[in-house]
Amino acid sequence: MHNNDRLLKIIEKETLLLHNTDGGIGSSLPAVADVQALMQAIWDTIFFEGSCHHHCTGAEITQGLLTVYTRLHHLLDRAAPEKDTGISTTETAMNFIERMHSIRELLITDIRAILVMDPAATSPQEVIACYPAVKAVLYYRSAHEMVKLGIPILPRMITELAHSITGIDIHPNAKIGPYFAIDHGTGIVIGETSIIGSHVTLYQGVTLGAKAFSYDENGLPQRIDRHPIIEDNVTIYSNSSILGRITIGHDTVIGGNIWVTQSVPPHSKITQKTVISMC
Repeated sequence: MHNNDRLLKIIEKETLLLHNTDGGIGSSLPAVADVQALMQAIWDTIFFEGSCHHHCTGAEITQGLLTVYTRLHHLLDRAAPEKDTGISTTETAMNFIERMHSIRELLITDIRAILVMDPAATSPQEVIACYPAVKAVLYYRSAHEMVKLGIPILPRMITELAHSITGIDIHPNAKIGPYFAIDHGTGIVIGETSIIGSHVTLYQGVTLGAKAFSYDENGLPQRIDRHPIIEDNVTIYSNSSILGRITIGHDTVIGGNIWVTQSVPPHSKITQKTVISMC
């Protein structure tokens, strides 16, 4: 009985302390399980999975879109309530589902790019079912559309969920063109202000990162363009780091295990030997 009384007193005290100690964190974060459910609904609707046993009918796709709308609306009420943002959560959720066909069209180009660059890929179905890049890029492209709609927090939660599942870390603010191929993928990092053109291929362990930060008068990092620009038709092999606001020119190949901190002209081929000779 004595232990029970002490336990109740501890719980009562901690409840008050936790409730009254905000620290600027707030309490309106969406539940991770709800974010997972939203992304599963988006996946099932875009790839016609889950409710479709053979070929999806219009009614089944309609139901998928309604599920996405309902789950996103619920999350927006937590992450971006209308009373705080002045933006209608209903309008925002509708605007997102209006863009889902565009997300699918881009993903189809990404799947085709993987089929072209990887001889181990035998069909689009295999790529969708077995390649972690498809999940990471679907989550990124969905989150990026949410960024463009002005949705806070949720886009980052979505891409970090993909990061935890696939090992591929893509910031939702990054800009990535069509026909984007990732092979294997584990350890890839694509920073917030990265710009990637079309027909770009990245292998595992590639980092598109910042070289250094600038700080404001309060000692906080400034949000400036600090990540690379990768132009069209570039391939970057495994474990290479491309750092800073530099440009990798179109039709360039960057070999594996290379640290690049200077812009590279178009039609280049950068190997470890090239980098040594440039030093």
